[in-house]
Amino acid sequence: MIVLVRIQMTFPPKVNKAMTGPLDVNRIMELIPHRYPLLLVDRILSYEQQHRILGQKNVSINEPFFQGHFPGYPILPGVLIIEAMAQVGVVFVMLTVPDPSQILLFFRRINRAKFRKPVIPGDILILDLVLLKQRDTIFKFEGKALVKDEIVATAELEATLVPRQL
Repeated sequence: MIVLVRIQMTFPPKVNKAMTGPLDVNRIMELIPHRYPLLLVDRILSYEQQHRILGQKNVSINEPFFQGHFPGYPILPGVLIIEAMAQVGVVFVMLTVPDPSQILLFFRRINRAKFRKPVIPGDILILDLVLLKQRDTIFKFEGKALVKDEIVATAELEATLVPRQL
């Protein structure tokens, strides 16, 4: 049996005051359910004015997908760049809800995804998400991924809050 619970959100969302300064990977794992090898965010650098968040992914040759993604010319798969953006969005939303352990955030839509330059081992990927709109439990973000201040990918992401089934 599936039970739907209505989750009330306000716009702009209120950031949990206890969450100040950068968040390391241990704090990120307390907020979102992702784990290795699919945890793709190493640090949250900042969240500003309750509408923007910056995350970081350190791209290492030791990651398992490089063994099979263009051997001899390893590049970070575009779909994983989008997933990393989405995970930064999940952290943003989890910082705005009263009890993050009771909900999950699921992808609804990816629009206008563009990949401009390859991301290679050794790069530091900066993930910049801006909340465009929030309606009830639906969040829409505009995301950019940057390496050395150059845009390597962009996308619009939409996700919805769902109650976690315990």
